[in-house]
Amino acid sequence: MDKIFTLKKTCENTRARRGRLKTAHGTIETPFFMPVGTNAAVKGLCSRDVREIGAQVVLSNTYHVYLRPGLDVINEFSGLHAFMNWDGPVLTDSGGYQVFSLTKLRKITDEGVRFQSHVDGSTHFFTPEKVMDIEQALGADMIMPLDVCAPYPCSRKEAERSVSLTTDWAQRTRERFLDNGQDENQILFGIVQGASSEDLRQLSAREITSIGMDGYAIGGVSVGEPVKEMFEAVQWVEPFLPQDKPRYLMGIGMPDQIVKAVSEGIDMFDTCLPTRLGRHGTALTRHGRTIILNARYANDQGPVDPDCECFVCRNYSMAYVRHLIKAGEILGLRLLSYHNVYFYIQLMREIRQVLDDGNFGNFKKEFLKKYDSELQ
Repeated sequence: MDKIFTLKKTCENTRARRGRLKTAHGTIETPFFMPVGTNAAVKGLCSRDVREIGAQVVLSNTYHVYLRPGLDVINEFSGLHAFMNWDGPVLTDSGGYQVFSLTKLRKITDEGVRFQSHVDGSTHFFTPEKVMDIEQALGADMIMPLDVCAPYPCSRKEAERSVSLTTDWAQRTRERFLDNGQDENQILFGIVQGASSEDLRQLSAREITSIGMDGYAIGGVSVGEPVKEMFEAVQWVEPFLPQDKPRYLMGIGMPDQIVKAVSEGIDMFDTCLPTRLGRHGTALTRHGRTIILNARYANDQGPVDPDCECFVCRNYSMAYVRHLIKAGEILGLRLLSYHNVYFYIQLMREIRQVLDDGNFGNFKKEFLKKYDSELQ
């Protein structure tokens, strides 16, 4: 593939970056947010909704799709894009985090990880090579290697093993990636691990970048550690990441965390929070979370978010959405999920615009102040 990432501009007062990422299914403006479609669907939304909202790319999960519906079904559609009816870029996580969260159902060896399916209890063995073969069959535009995510908290020994195996598996992944000829259509990321240890984070960053991946991710964050420690990991690793490659902070986060992370030089984000919160009756706004089940909103004729221009806020009242959720109507959860995903996508649009205008520093300050964030 031709040059994948173009760095267009950097912020004078922060490490924020404005760029463009080229994939086989379209060019993505960075920084960007990926709605999470773990099971090949963004929960509560169809592909038309996701397009209408303006999402540039969606994320799916190799572990979950491999188990259900299975590769036989995906192969009948020649990949995830046709199966999902999504013609834009797709990123697939390797499923490493999901596998390693099955603490009592898996065993890690130097070769890979043996685990029991959470669906039916069947036994499977993931190696770096097998995960690459699966992701090739899925046809995702951006793919993540199998890595080892250390828990929080963890011992020094656990963190060291996480780094060692992640490096070894990344090298094996890269070799399989090239052997399969995937480099013409897919973008392979490396993942930096190291838990909450500065020296291990930096060691992992040096080792992973030396392999020569197309992009780099910071993994093993948002696993229960304090937010302060999460951003320490970002700050330790960022100086070691090449300027001419995209940077991905996996699995975060709240809107204020994303604004902060952009200022630290991160380009890519994902989290299931928008739809998860929506399903539990919580809307995201510039002032933080709004729990619309509160009695004070029972007769509220205004929109869920007065500052939002999404389809939901332009057409439905807070009182109506609250009624739907209280009544157990699926539509209520769908409308809130739509609004929350739109909120994230619109936030990224604004971030890109203020980076283009050279005003990101002021935007960050005002956003975090209005959001009542501790990350200022």
